[in-house]
Amino acid sequence: MKKSCILAAIVLLIVVLGACSKGPTPEERFQEYVSLWNEQKFNEMYDFLSADAKSKMTEKEFTDRYKKIYQSIEVRSLKVTYDKPEEEADRGDEKKASLPYALKMETLAGPVEFKQGAVFVQEETDKEENWFLAWNPSMIFPQLKEGDAVRVSEIKPLRGSIFDKYGNGIAIQAKVPEIQVVPGQLGDNPEKVKAEAAKLLNLSVKDIDSKLSANWVKPNVSVPIMKVDPANKELLKKVTSLPGFQKADVDSRYYPQGESSAHLSGYIGSISAEQLEDLKDKGYTSRSQIGKSGLEYVYEERLRGKSGYRIFIDSSDETIAETPAENGEDITVTIDSDLQKQLYNQLKGDSGTAVALHPKTGETLAMVSSPSYNPNQFVFGMSSAAYSALAENPQKPLSAKFNKTFSPGSTFKAITAAVGLKTGAIEPEAVKKINGPSWQKGPEWGKYTITRVSETYSSVNLERALVSSDNIYFAQAALDIGPEAFKKGLEEFGFSEEIDYPFPITTSSISTSDLAAEEILLADSGYGQGEVQMSPMHLAAAYTVFLNEGSMLKPYLEKKDQPAPEIWKEAVVSPENTSIILSDLIKVVEDPTGTAHDPKLPNIKLAGKTGTAELKTTKEEIGKENGWFVGMNMENPELLITMMIEDVKDRGGSHYVVPKVKQVFSGYLK
Repeated sequence: MKKSCILAAIVLLIVVLGACSKGPTPEERFQEYVSLWNEQKFNEMYDFLSADAKSKMTEKEFTDRYKKIYQSIEVRSLKVTYDKPEEEADRGDEKKASLPYALKMETLAGPVEFKQGAVFVQEETDKEENWFLAWNPSMIFPQLKEGDAVRVSEIKPLRGSIFDKYGNGIAIQAKVPEIQVVPGQLGDNPEKVKAEAAKLLNLSVKDIDSKLSANWVKPNVSVPIMKVDPANKELLKKVTSLPGFQKADVDSRYYPQGESSAHLSGYIGSISAEQLEDLKDKGYTSRSQIGKSGLEYVYEERLRGKSGYRIFIDSSDETIAETPAENGEDITVTIDSDLQKQLYNQLKGDSGTAVALHPKTGETLAMVSSPSYNPNQFVFGMSSAAYSALAENPQKPLSAKFNKTFSPGSTFKAITAAVGLKTGAIEPEAVKKINGPSWQKGPEWGKYTITRVSETYSSVNLERALVSSDNIYFAQAALDIGPEAFKKGLEEFGFSEEIDYPFPITTSSISTSDLAAEEILLADSGYGQGEVQMSPMHLAAAYTVFLNEGSMLKPYLEKKDQPAPEIWKEAVVSPENTSIILSDLIKVVEDPTGTAHDPKLPNIKLAGKTGTAELKTTKEEIGKENGWFVGMNMENPELLITMMIEDVKDRGGSHYVVPKVKQVFSGYLK
């Protein structure tokens, strides 16, 4: 009996304790749920759902839905808050509790913020009675209902345009004609029609068929094939005369200057996987267009603008968040498109390059490379065969030359003269006796000799050396200057120094070898051979010293409200020495014995220097030659041109280049 009483007491105590103990409150459960939500632990959040909510979706479906929505709208800084009250609220229904919460987040379409209520219900499980969330889609967004989908649309910005100094378009947004085909209207012999169209459009039938094989194509739906240059009216007329082919005007990037400015403008294209990986945090997507080369690449960040986005409910079109697009910036450069075309027309048919500067301001007036390509083809559509022809061309038409380095040949002699005068190694009126066509310092040079361009003079001072372009004079001058002073003098002209310029320019270099240890190399360097490498842009900038009292201007590309020269290297040459060299450069053109005398331009006074760079690794080798001419007008100086044409051997060397440059001066200075 005693044992029975003790046992009954224990049972009673357990019952009483069980009746007095409470499980977690709905407030406590929601606090746990909110903590998991802020950490986006969606799979653990699923455990808090009511039986009814779980019956409508699996854990995977719940987790995937949240993840997909949050990832698609790029959720950041998620903050869900529930301020648990100090006292539990009175509930009429003891098995249901409504608890308010607030949500804030950042998305790709801007901030999202709302207040909402969560309902918890008391349910009995196998183990215990507890509170569970009566989840519904409106907890993600109040506008979201069962079966709805959250969508994101991109609001694309207008890409900024690039204009020349006079407002002419270099790269613009424009309406251009697009050739389209309606498959069901190709007539009785569609293969023949497609073949004719492919020939006209420089495509293959396979290229057209690939467009027509898309799964959305229907017989009576227009299928875009390619865009066409608006200027090519004859082509448009021929193609649209074929059965099934028609034209529609569409928005597109357009390069009005075409081939003449291709390497300058560059072009845009679809972003590559590698670029997308590098730029994934800058708002690019797999559908983005991006600057691939030229100014489109250089100014990409400013031109592209910023996409806007709208997050909305698919079925109701209700907006959750929206941010407008920010259009790209228009950029005006100092280029003169007419001058650009004139220079390109002189280079067309050859492999070469030209740079034009305003010698008193530093404005870049032209940057031309040949052979070229039509940048519109990259935007409008190009066959694989057409691209291969460009990519495999040994003259590399896809690569700009004006920012690369080359052996400058005798155009470099004016720089050697400046260094020599500054160091005292050259005295303007001092005469060197040079007899015969070749010279070597002594027997230690073995069979190596330096050959003169001309034997016009045997008594050679600085003026005659520049006028007749005497290699021996400048080789001896370099030896007299000495390796260290020569190197230091060239570095004062900007050698081995990166040019601060928007368009990447290869750094000019003196030598990869030790000039002090290689006397022949030093001698060859004196007349622009050896291992000296110089970009056309740097060469043009170097010649500005002769029109700016010895200071070298820094070239610039973006137009300013008022042309404002900026000094790159101050007082590289003294005003006195500048005057001496400039006077000699005028005689290079004006003197009948000067290498740049022919053809003589009436009423235009020029100063300049020719150069023929031999490209060979040994004295015995018969190498190719590049021809150079640097020219600048003297009366109200406003144009300085550097032009280089490759492979001019047997075509007159630099004498092949001089008339082309003079023709441009004649047209520009009218």
